[in-house]
Amino acid sequence: MRLPSPLVEGRLLRRYQRFLADVELEDGTVVTAHTPNTGSMRQCAVAGHRVLVSRAANPQRKLAWTLELIAVNGHWVDTHTHRSNRVVEEGLRGGTVAPFAGWDVTPEVRFGASRLDFGLARGEERALLEVKNVTLCCAPAVACFPDAVTVRGQKHLRELMRARREGMRAAVFFLVQRGEAAAFTPADAIDPEYGRLLRQAAAVGVEVLAYRSVVTPEENRVGECLPVIL
Repeated sequence: MRLPSPLVEGRLLRRYQRFLADVELEDGTVVTAHTPNTGSMRQCAVAGHRVLVSRAANPQRKLAWTLELIAVNGHWVDTHTHRSNRVVEEGLRGGTVAPFAGWDVTPEVRFGASRLDFGLARGEERALLEVKNVTLCCAPAVACFPDAVTVRGQKHLRELMRARREGMRAAVFFLVQRGEAAAFTPADAIDPEYGRLLRQAAAVGVEVLAYRSVVTPEENRVGECLPVIL
């Protein structure tokens, strides 16, 4: 997926009130940028980190700037959670996600009490897939999710297990934005209930997929599949 252009480099001063970040641009100007991420952004929202921000073309927008990428350990990290579904959708449609290559893709489908990210179909087969954006590492080369307790994420796992009981394929897709990650695991120290439910879901046949993204200032795309440690 192509990123907004042009992106402007700056330095993160602080992230606050969840959706706001103060950024010092290269010319010394300090701007307040919208931060499209509801998580804690631990390890990413660190004062002094290099960032890339975009400026909106709409002059009526309340905040002209948006935080797009943060440099962590020498890699660009895409913390823009609204973009992760589009990155995965491109990967699904382009055949990059091997378990569902060739399947028809429908974004945002209702199931039970939830709206899940994708419905997939191939002939008579049906599947549901939920995407999670991963920006945290629990060990030097091990990415983990979530970075804060997620009741919504727990609910999604329960819905995927229900889909399996009804005879559908179901999968949770962890889009790992950390370039140094070589594996994925649940963040049990942060949300033990999510970890418990993820292992329970895997035990009943919910597919747990983790793919590392390839992030540059120009694009974000699905890269290689990573091993999952449960």
